[in-house]
Amino acid sequence: MQIAERMQGVSGSAIRELFKLLGDPAIISFGGGNPSKACFPKEVIREITDELLRDKADILLQYGATEGYMPLRRAYLDYILPGNGLHGELDNVLALTGSMQGLDLLCKAVINPGDVVLVEEPSFLGALQTFHVAQAKLVTVPIHTDGIHADELEEVVKKYHPVMFYCIPTFQNPSGYVTGAATRKRIAELAAEYNMLVIEDDPYASLRFTGEKVPTIKSFDTSDNVIVLTSFSKTISPGLRVALCFGNKDLIRKMTIAKQGSDTHSPNLNQAIVAEFINRGYMDKHIEFISGVYAKSANCMIEAMDKYFPEWVRYERPVGGLFIWCTLPEGWEADKLFRRAVERKVAFVPGEPFHTTPGAGKNTFRLNFSAEPEERIVEGIKRLGDLIREMKAEM
Repeated sequence: MQIAERMQGVSGSAIRELFKLLGDPAIISFGGGNPSKACFPKEVIREITDELLRDKADILLQYGATEGYMPLRRAYLDYILPGNGLHGELDNVLALTGSMQGLDLLCKAVINPGDVVLVEEPSFLGALQTFHVAQAKLVTVPIHTDGIHADELEEVVKKYHPVMFYCIPTFQNPSGYVTGAATRKRIAELAAEYNMLVIEDDPYASLRFTGEKVPTIKSFDTSDNVIVLTSFSKTISPGLRVALCFGNKDLIRKMTIAKQGSDTHSPNLNQAIVAEFINRGYMDKHIEFISGVYAKSANCMIEAMDKYFPEWVRYERPVGGLFIWCTLPEGWEADKLFRRAVERKVAFVPGEPFHTTPGAGKNTFRLNFSAEPEERIVEGIKRLGDLIREMKAEM
């Protein structure tokens, strides 16, 4: 059987592989980016769904527009975008079956084999996989505890002239770091100067525990070269698979054409549920609630790490998002730590797959604090800390 060249050397996501372990309820998982089950607005969604199926079943169970369910697109324009200092028209908006579909459609619309795509290092596994399938040439800019540095970014852009820059500027996955406003402004300027498309992936920005909100890159955009991906997976439910993108009308049109050949349209009922959730005024109070839940979980994990991890394991205290990025001393291999941790019924994601540079990130790993209750967080971190000390003694 012939396999397409674009799939050669592309492995499955390390996170999706990790999910195979989670059938064992004894596993304490810090691996995925799963929201807490306690944060799903189950009763509200049940109420909304019942009413939608009672009143609009003939519409919602029929085929829909590829561009998306009109009330959802309107709610996005009227309520979600203005909160980020953004304004546009319906032609600027496309509904997506998860923001990963947005990346795939962007690659189909923009990327030719061999085109340079700039990514943060480390970066989101799913995005790296999508760019590899698109046969892009990946180049990297390092991310620091204060996010991307403008001088390093400009140097890479000048050298490689990338077609596209993919970034998660707020509570980045996997690091949790935040890029500052001045650098965001410079990213928008570079997008104009080099005619570079910037993908601003923004799934975690609402999950802030402390500190001031940072303006979006798109809010500084003067060239219409920045496109925003907005997902409701971390705020409402990942199972609904509802997201939207906002950007240049011509690009949105090309993505819409690509989507016609992908899934025709995103599920009408799921889009309608999210639209009603927004339009009925549930969103702000819900985000306030879940941000409080995740703040407690993050503090619980950090306090346990402070107590049980050796002082030479480096990590930052999160101010939002879902992740804590950890760095072991040089020479350590987080993959070996992972394999032994699984024997003790604890799972996390080793950091190497988040990197593009060969051999980079071997001594790093990502912890998720949103999916487990506090007592299991403490127990899991204690097991990890004990194991790290044992492995150090064996060296």
